[in-house]
Amino acid sequence: MNNKNINLRAIKSLYGFKLGRKLIASQVDSQLYKKIVEGDSPSMKTIRIKKYEWATTLINRVIVNIDKKYISKQSVDRLLDVLVTGAFHADIEAYQRERNKFALKYGIQPPSFLVISPTQRCNLQCTNCYANSDSKTVPHLSYEVLDRIVKDFRDETGGRFIVLSGGEPLLYRDGDNTLFDLFQKYPDIFFMFYTNGTLINKEIAGKLYQLENAIPAISVEGFEKETDHRRGQGVHKKILQAFENLRSIGLPFIISVTASNENTDVLLSDEFYKYYFDEQGASFMWLFHVMPIGRGKAAFEAVPTPEARLKLYRKWEQLTKERKYPVADFWNSGVLTDGCIAYGRMGGYCYIDWNGDIMPCVFVPYTVDNINRIYAEGKTLWDALNSDFMKNGREWQNKTQLENRKNPNNLLMPCSIRDHYKNFKENIITSDTKGSDSIADEILHDPEYYENLVKYDEELSKMTEPVWEEEYLVKEKIKV
Repeated sequence: MNNKNINLRAIKSLYGFKLGRKLIASQVDSQLYKKIVEGDSPSMKTIRIKKYEWATTLINRVIVNIDKKYISKQSVDRLLDVLVTGAFHADIEAYQRERNKFALKYGIQPPSFLVISPTQRCNLQCTNCYANSDSKTVPHLSYEVLDRIVKDFRDETGGRFIVLSGGEPLLYRDGDNTLFDLFQKYPDIFFMFYTNGTLINKEIAGKLYQLENAIPAISVEGFEKETDHRRGQGVHKKILQAFENLRSIGLPFIISVTASNENTDVLLSDEFYKYYFDEQGASFMWLFHVMPIGRGKAAFEAVPTPEARLKLYRKWEQLTKERKYPVADFWNSGVLTDGCIAYGRMGGYCYIDWNGDIMPCVFVPYTVDNINRIYAEGKTLWDALNSDFMKNGREWQNKTQLENRKNPNNLLMPCSIRDHYKNFKENIITSDTKGSDSIADEILHDPEYYENLVKYDEELSKMTEPVWEEEYLVKEKIKV
């Protein structure tokens, strides 16, 4: 390996051969440290160390799961071919040339990935669902539009990573086309899709294994009790069967969990992570937090308190550094991404829902442009990234997080809407912005909602600013 390009052969050797693994692991670890910590990154050293620690958890977990026969070496080899040569860009110089060409054409750096929800339809009715999905809702993107989005992203930005959400993406169908047609058409793109897991039978698992470029992120809420409470009786057992169907053919899978005030204690326990990583064989875990949706104080009842959020941050630190579990907390791991990744920023993404509405983020339900309308007008998705709404978001990111990475604002509060709602209302939202649905429109003009979220932000700031000052800024001054 060198500092510019990733050595795919070295990584495969690390996973493939027990004999000599310690030596290879030491070499790979040394190169990771040199690249991430000692390289030319503009981030403060404390953050670079956390990025390095997190990267080592990914390598460690795949080795563990191969040795336990939870995932197959063949499956990892094929995924690495897609991930390293595509999504993670083994040839960094060629990738940068593509991005520079894009920047010259559109005047902005392109996002690194996209999140698309092709359908709102879902076979479950989970409480506090950010998508308000159910089995009766049928809005979906046409396959023609979905296909064009993916093709434009690949061909114009050089991007090779797309996330699919919902609704339940496995229920997507437009005419005879399903997501499997998309996976098959774009073998050089790595797809991750969020799913409730109940539809992953042996046939679906087999199709995913054959296609080689898509893996599921399966949602749980805790153990059986917590999962069934939010998602429905018997759902957890179906999820466990999905795990078994994937393990039986050696295909990696991801876990997605939503923190609320009802399951925080579970998510702070070691047992939760041991169960899903060590017993069930998860290769990675996403942790999200319930977003307050709806009017009045009731909307905030499920949201983890500022105290709980800080505890979850400490847990994430422990899981990464001590337990070597690859966990990314969408809000508490902001140091890994140098802050907010919304608004189509470089290194980040934008979001397109089932109606074609283009939004900064899955959790920022506000829109100016619609992909169907834009295509009909002869424009592109990239034109939407130049709306005042999107530009305001990127300007805030640049001023507070990206322009001075040696001294950014508090990255323990990275989110533009959840953590800085007052600024979002005053400096980011525009007069031509509308909610993605009636609920989003209502809360945008609800004074009680505003008061509650601003109060939450103020309390969170009081709790996290001392941590940011002492454990990041001070350490940076003394070079850790």
